[in-house]
Amino acid sequence: MHQERTRRAEHAPASVIERLVALASLAPSVHNTQPWLWQYDDDLLTLHADHRRRLVSEDRCGRNLTISCGAALHHLQFAADALGWETTVRHLPVPTDLSELAHVVVERHHLNPVDPADIDLLRDRCTDRRRFTAWPVPGDRLDALCRAATPWGVEACAVTDTASRFRLELLVNQALTSLEFDERSQSEQARWIDRGNAEGIPRELLPNESDPLRARSRFQPGMLEDTRLALQGGDRVIALGTATDDVGDWLRTGEALSAAWLEAVRQGLSVVPLTLPVEIDRVRDEITHDVLGGTFRPHILLRVGWQAMGRRELPRTPRRPLPDVLRRRSA
Repeated sequence: MHQERTRRAEHAPASVIERLVALASLAPSVHNTQPWLWQYDDDLLTLHADHRRRLVSEDRCGRNLTISCGAALHHLQFAADALGWETTVRHLPVPTDLSELAHVVVERHHLNPVDPADIDLLRDRCTDRRRFTAWPVPGDRLDALCRAATPWGVEACAVTDTASRFRLELLVNQALTSLEFDERSQSEQARWIDRGNAEGIPRELLPNESDPLRARSRFQPGMLEDTRLALQGGDRVIALGTATDDVGDWLRTGEALSAAWLEAVRQGLSVVPLTLPVEIDRVRDEITHDVLGGTFRPHILLRVGWQAMGRRELPRTPRRPLPDVLRRRSA
């Protein structure tokens, strides 16, 4: 009987696929560009990178776009598991157009329990850019986030010693200085603030950094009352990356990013991604050698800390409607 059930796997119906893609669309993405496109055909779900949504000035090689797609891919796998479905994922050899990233089959061989708490993690995850508290993040918590990331084929390193943290702070500020002189990148970034149309970053979710002693930020001041420090206080930074540096590596880093972030939400921690230092080649090289000891190439940095108790819950960033991100070839 067990062998019969194994042979006759139940493929997920279209209604389940739609729910999974909707939950996957809650994934983080650079400037909330949501650069993913799913194609569903004959029980096969294909993840495409939508290069029409690439940031041509800030993300010339498409690294941040691919990491964003990887995060959506992991969100879909996580959601399927929470809803009692099994996923088989195959990363694809990337063609010259760099668009087709992965194939996913969603099926089940027997009824599995549903985990509503994990679905809540997907819905609760958000980017809260308000200042972290001075409470330190314990080493065992950082280790747990790194362990959540490494099964996806990436390196994860928590930057904890004082000298490395200080060096990293200097490099982040160098990257911010470079951005201040890059008018094209600033203009591109501004186009994704208060963009509307279920995408981009609402100004109400960006801190109103009117304090003259505030730390510098890549974003323009917003409407959220708060000041924050870039790499000071009790927060810590985790670097994610690999020894090599191609589209497949970036996709796995996106999966690892999602896994670590959801684990952080489970632990009550807040995460803010830092992509700017990695976007500037010179700064990225110095992080690789001066902070990470040349062990791997960073693809993204994660700032991890505690938000103050009693702060109001932030509204979620908008999401594109399902018909914009899911297509059915047979329809």
